[in-house]
Amino acid sequence: MRIWATIKIALRALRRNKLRTVLTMLGIIIGVGAVIAMVGIGNGAKAQIQARIAALGQNVILIFSGSINRGGVYSGFGGAGTLTVEDALAIQNEVAGVAAVSPEARSGGQLMAGNNNWSTQIMGEGVDYFSIRQWDFADGAAFTEADVRSAAKVCVLGKTTADKLFPGEDAVGQTLRIRNVPVRVLGVLRPKGVSMMGSDQDDTVIVPYTTCMRRLAGVTMLRAINVQAASPDRIADVQNGVTELLRQRHRIMPGRDDDFIIRNQQEISETANATTETLTALLAGVAVISLIVGGIGIMNIMLVSVTERTREIGIRMAVGARGRDILSQFLIEAVTLSSIGGAIGISLGVSAPKIVKLLAMLCSKTGIQSDFLSSAASWPTLVSADSIIVAFLFSAAVGIFFGFYPARKASRLDPIDALRYE
Repeated sequence: MRIWATIKIALRALRRNKLRTVLTMLGIIIGVGAVIAMVGIGNGAKAQIQARIAALGQNVILIFSGSINRGGVYSGFGGAGTLTVEDALAIQNEVAGVAAVSPEARSGGQLMAGNNNWSTQIMGEGVDYFSIRQWDFADGAAFTEADVRSAAKVCVLGKTTADKLFPGEDAVGQTLRIRNVPVRVLGVLRPKGVSMMGSDQDDTVIVPYTTCMRRLAGVTMLRAINVQAASPDRIADVQNGVTELLRQRHRIMPGRDDDFIIRNQQEISETANATTETLTALLAGVAVISLIVGGIGIMNIMLVSVTERTREIGIRMAVGARGRDILSQFLIEAVTLSSIGGAIGISLGVSAPKIVKLLAMLCSKTGIQSDFLSSAASWPTLVSADSIIVAFLFSAAVGIFFGFYPARKASRLDPIDALRYE
């Protein structure tokens, strides 16, 4: 029997019981759709995290004050308080491969401008901070090295802070008060959005680090030092050089723990990737289970079909059909079920984000409150061609795997017994 004739017979058999065929495919449809949607959510989360890590800048190394042990009691992260401005200058001047350095001091406080006020973080930075972070200006300009040396009363605002203090106005050139210290606005930064930790990066005011330390916070130690390597392949060398320099400057003896912590973008990216990959694998695993359940449903229905069509199988064998023809027929039926179900499932999986957003929009218009739909509508999704191809091939493989046993059972029926079957 030719293959096309076998395919026609298989399709005719499936059309004969439309409802049963649709219900059998439903398991595959749900399974494949879930795989596509879950992998898309995982990939979207990964891409979003990577974009937020990239917002830190290029080739960035972050140095934080570490913890110290006093009498067996550890102070915790940031408790050492040993990073100084001199450390930052030494890194810039003595470590090979360093492109830029920005000492960092932080504080918090209430900002006031006219009748408006806003509580936000105050960041003291060097002039290279904006190039390290690759943070462009929407309006105005950055402070200068002269402003840093003189601890000038100047600042740069994030977009969120500028909008809160000067709604509908041009913030550049205006004066605001930080802890009752008058400060002139030099520039407003372009929006960067949410950080990988979930905080609003645009909700900030940036002043020269000397201004923050002397006039606003009254501190002598830095919270962190931002370092930019000259190129990606120099990151490891720069990190090792910084470690050696700081251990020497802080007189840390061999075998003793560092009183500082160094992290680079690659380490942050690898940690974030490991988390998202685990999440994606977990979600995809749950979806694959539903796909396997759909395959079991195909096997069950194909076994029922073999029993119902035993007499038909006997007639075909009696008129010359061979065992492999019967095997091909039932195997093609199973693969057709899983393949069509897989194609429909792929369409649903790809369309799932749009469907969720549409449902969330309809709920909001009708006044129905659904926190889940509102949250799900904002989830980032990224469906790749690889995931679509793999899901489709896997659905076809499920049809072959779970359809083989019923097909083999049908091909091994004895023609005489099959003709006698009622």
